[in-house]
Amino acid sequence: MFRRTFWFTTGVAAGVWATTKVNRKLNQLTPESLAAQAADRAVLAGRRIKVFALDVRDGMADREAALKDALGLTAPPPDDRRQLPAQRGRAQLTRTSPYKIHKAGNEDH
Repeated sequence: MFRRTFWFTTGVAAGVWATTKVNRKLNQLTPESLAAQAADRAVLAGRRIKVFALDVRDGMADREAALKDALGLTAPPPDDRRQLPAQRGRAQLTRTSPYKIHKAGNEDH
């Protein structure tokens, strides 16, 4: 009697386990699930590419700094360098502009 109960319970447990496994696998193979998996993998690949690009950028900056040090280009610029002229304001541009600005009511062109 106990033997039959044991094997019956074991069979029921194995059947429930197998049914659960099959249903999970079938749910993973639905179109919505496959699309979600593909999207997750695409996001993961994008993150990996971003991390790689940041590593490359850091390496490039380190290498550029090393090359500048080796070539002696890291010295501050000399003070006698010419500076760009100051930006002129709008009033200066209209006074010194070779083009006349036509204003309404101005009849003396």
